[in-house]
Amino acid sequence: MGQRKDKLLLKKIAAKIRALRLEAGITQEQFYNDTNIHIGRVERGQINITIVTLNHICLYFDITLHDFLKD
Repeated sequence: MGQRKDKLLLKKIAAKIRALRLEAGITQEQFYNDTNIHIGRVERGQINITIVTLNHICLYFDITLHDFLKD
């Protein structure tokens, strides 16, 4: 049961990151060039990123980690 919840959480985080990127009109390649973070696997929920990486993503999109996690 725990792994299923983990996968659902990763999918929710992935969807939110993808939505932020698309809303900003930024390609995955541009995001990588700006941050050195491979966002493709993150957006597919294939990897469990660290809180530090999530914070870097939030800073890039000019939102706080708190606001990102609010939903």
